[in-house]
Parts: sequence; C-alpha cells; structure tokens
Amino acid sequence: MPHRERVPTSARLLALLVAVTWGLNFVAIHLSLEQFPPLLCAAVRFAVIAVPVVLLVPRPQGVPLRWLLAYGAGFGVAQFVFLYTAMAVGMPAGLASLVLQSSAPFTVVLAALLLHERLAPRQVAGVAVAVTALLGIAASRAELGGTATLVPVLLTLLGGLGWAFGNLASRLAWRERVATGSPPSAAESLRLVLWVSVVPPLPLGLASLALEGPTRIAGAFTGLGSTTGLLAIAGLAFTVLVATLVGQVVWSALMARHPSSSVAPFSMLVPVVGMLAAHVLLGEATPWREVALGAVVVAGVLLGSLRPRRRPAPPAPPAPAAAAAAAAAAEGDAPIGARA
Repeated sequence: MPHRERVPTSARLLALLVAVTWGLNFVAIHLSLEQFPPLLCAAVRFAVIAVPVVLLVPRPQGVPLRWLLAYGAGFGVAQFVFLYTAMAVGMPAGLASLVLQSSAPFTVVLAALLLHERLAPRQVAGVAVAVTALLGIAASRAELGGTATLVPVLLTLLGGLGWAFGNLASRLAWRERVATGSPPSAAESLRLVLWVSVVPPLPLGLASLALEGPTRIAGAFTGLGSTTGLLAIAGLAFTVLVATLVGQVVWSALMARHPSSSVAPFSMLVPVVGMLAAHVLLGEATPWREVALGAVVVAGVLLGSLRPRRRPAPPAPPAPAAAAAAAAAAEGDAPIGARA
C-alpha cells in the first residue's frame, strides 16, 4: 500500500518561489507576443536553450527516452502551443495565469488514476477549496465583460492539460532512481530540464512555418530595436532564463522527490501573482473581490499541502510474561528486578 510522505517546509518555500516566478512570466509572455507570432515565439523560446544544450550538456543518465519525450511533448509543446495561441487571440495575461492553473487538479486526478497515488481527505478538500476560488475569480472576470472569449479559455484549458501530463512525465522520469533511494541531484534535474527543451523546437518550428508562414516569421525579426521589440526581447529573456531554467529545474526536482498531489497544488498560487502583476504592469483591472478570492486560493493550497502532525503513539502494553512477572514481584513471589 502506498505511504504518504511529509513535504518539508523548504520544499514548500521552493514551490512558492516557482509560483511567483511563473506568475510574473505571464507579463513577460504578453510582451513577447507583442512582437512575435505565438508558435514562433514558443519555438524561439526553446531553441535558444536547445542549441547550446545539444552541444555542451550531457544527456541525463537514468532517464528513459520515452519519459524525456513525453515530458517535452506535454510541458514544452502542448502547453505552450495552446497557451501562446490563446493569449495571441485575446486571452488577458492575468486571466490566462488563472485558467492555466487547471493543470493542478488535472495533475492530481491523473496522478491518482495513472500513478495510483493515494489522496488524503485533507488534500482533496484543499484542492476543492482552491478550485472553487479559481472558479469564483473566473466568474468575476466574466461578469466584468473581459475580452477573453470561449475559444481562448478552452485553448488555455488544453494548455493546462498538457502541463499536467508534463508533470507526471517529469515524476516518472526519475521514478526508478527515487525507488532505489537515490533521487536526482540539482545538477541532474537541471540537465533533464535542459534536455526537455530540445524536444519542442522542431515541432513548434514546423508548425509555425506551416501555419504562420515565412512572411510573418520574417516580419517578426524586423523592428527589434523599437520599444516593442526591446520589451519583447526582455520578456523572452525572462521566460528563458528565469521561468524555464530556474523555475522548471526547481519544479522538476520537487516533483521527483515528492508526490505529485502534494506539489502540484502550489501552481494554484500562480494566478494570484499573475493577476497582481498584470494589474500593476499592464493596467489590467483586479477588483478587491478577486484579491480576496486569491487569498482563498492560498488557503486552499496550504490546506492541501500541509499535513496534520501525527500524535505520538501510546506506549505499548506490557507483554503477558512481563505483566505476570511484575505481578509476582509485587506479591513477593519474584525478585524486584525480574524482567521478561
């Protein structure tokens, strides 16, 4: 029967740091998409990392090729094809950061169904609270008459599903190592994340060439010296260096060492950061009721990730022989020092 692991405070703090990084990344993506078409932008994002990785970084040892490809297909291709396309056709950055967090319940459900991870009632309740608050934020945005239509929302949901499959693949990539008591080091996790970046550029590049066309691709590289172009380059740099390298390597290490159902809910904190950042930096409106619902998201994540302290087990009752010896000693029939 699977046992439940306690997630240490340091791991929860790292998951929180990743959530902040990924929340800010939605603003960076918005800036990049002002200059580059979505599929090209995603292809460039990964190609910048992939070329030096192939030349300089050894492939991670002990990772089956099928999980490397699955990780790249879920996290790199599916997630960003749908997310970037959704944002390019009208999904606001703050709302995108919210809807994409459907990856957390997707991951929890898939982990239970496919990896047979046991969910504690506390985890189920925490996810339910956070998801309810996320739905409340979405309803608030709809009431405000946001620019997102049904198609961008559905595309972003598909991106969340791709991310969830990537989460599971990253855990399975190190499953054999973790089972033998030798989880990956930070350097090994970094190599895996770098090599995952090798998977998306080719399919994304071919999709961009077929769907966006050579003319649009060539036009994206003109005017890079303008304000829009410079901001797009800055956004792309943040996405590559901070969100992908730093954020994803930490996330991969957490997913490898701890149950998916304990780590994945932290991704629900991303929309809180994303909406606040979009409000401050892009001028997107964030009503106080959405801020309050964001606080409920935080509470749900904490409820789902923190485990109650175990009470110390009561002392075991004495063995029958020891009890008999003690009784005899009390009556003078056995030496006081007698022990079973």
